[in-house]
Amino acid sequence: MFSAGPMCSLRRTLLCWLIPLFLLVGLASACVSYWSYNNMVGTFMDEQMQQLADSVVMQEGNVAPVVRSRENVHEWGTYVIQVYGPSGSLQGSSWPQLSAGLLAEAGFHDLQADGKRWRVYATPPGGPFGHRVQVFQSGEFRSHLAVGRAGAAIAPVLILLPLAILILWGVAAAVSREVQAIGRKAAMQDEHTITELPLTRVPHEIAPLVVSFNSLLTRLRDAFATQRRFVQDAAHELRTPITAVALQLENVRCDMPPGACQQSFAQLEAGVSRAQRLVDQLLKLSRQEAKIQEVPVAMDVHAQLHESISGLISLADQRGIDLGLVAAPAAPTMLTLRCVGADLRSVLDNLIENALRYTPEGGVVDVRLSAEAGQPVVEIMDTGPGIPPDQLDRVFDRFFRVPGSDVRGSGLGLAIAQAAAQRCGLRVTLRNREDRSGLIARVALV
Repeated sequence: MFSAGPMCSLRRTLLCWLIPLFLLVGLASACVSYWSYNNMVGTFMDEQMQQLADSVVMQEGNVAPVVRSRENVHEWGTYVIQVYGPSGSLQGSSWPQLSAGLLAEAGFHDLQADGKRWRVYATPPGGPFGHRVQVFQSGEFRSHLAVGRAGAAIAPVLILLPLAILILWGVAAAVSREVQAIGRKAAMQDEHTITELPLTRVPHEIAPLVVSFNSLLTRLRDAFATQRRFVQDAAHELRTPITAVALQLENVRCDMPPGACQQSFAQLEAGVSRAQRLVDQLLKLSRQEAKIQEVPVAMDVHAQLHESISGLISLADQRGIDLGLVAAPAAPTMLTLRCVGADLRSVLDNLIENALRYTPEGGVVDVRLSAEAGQPVVEIMDTGPGIPPDQLDRVFDRFFRVPGSDVRGSGLGLAIAQAAAQRCGLRVTLRNREDRSGLIARVALV
């Protein structure tokens, strides 16, 4: 009942233990109250019965008790008096309908008569005038009286019990909300905004856990900062010598004799160019991951696509690729997206450049702009080889490249595009074309 499995709710466990305990306490209080009042009422009534019987037995002559009604006897608890003469014959009764006869033994007795429960007291024989008196009282009246007295005593407890349960529910809910608030604040942490969780309004029992978690967050933040600084420093340190090597290669190109040396020199130039691109992308990635506060603005997606295509048209011309922008007929003339301009440019530039690099010479890269629910959607369709379905999710990993690909690259372009898209609230999805070979990169709001 109380084991909640792997995901145990503190509030549910607390309520499952305390509510039954409260109910048990209330039931026990009711039982104790009934028992105590039943004994108290019984003792008080017994004393009255004995006193009444003793006063009647001391009367001289024939005693004629006043006749009582059924309502008096059973609802009001009026005593029924029976007077017996020295011979044992009934001389008078306050309720003649009662068929109980003279008891052989004196004292208090509980008996059944006429289908009812009765409490009776019988005087001992040998009274001063030879009379014997029996006093009866309804057992049901005694029970009802005890229940009523006990109910009056337990009523405050029964009223306060639901109130206590309600207060307990509210307190447990408040504590649960505080714990959930801590969880939400922890869930909002990412590598760009790692801050310690506040200790205000944190329950004392959970405070050590929050302090330990804050210590872990501090170490994690320092580790991310160290990693970014290392990447930036390494990229900066590599940029200068690689640029110097590229300049030296440019200077000695004219002095290289034709033949095998020229071919080896071209391979060396390609390697240096690839190293330059890798360093540039590392710098770009480290700057994206740095915590830079920029205000999002409304960006014209159509204008940004024109700018990105214009910046990459030279690469398309070098490879003989038809690069163009295709707007859907139903798309509005003005589609805006609120984000940081540099991030949107990074997404579009990297996706378009990736399509150009993997599309064979003479191929086609179409950039399609449309709208869904009033929000811009960009699709970049190429005629390249596509990506094996089992590797579509892995191409966003840093430095991952599709096995067997002969296209030169660093494996960082899609990772950079995805990171920038996430900061813009966008999602980049890839799928292979169905009409022919090629890939479709889709950019839309999450």
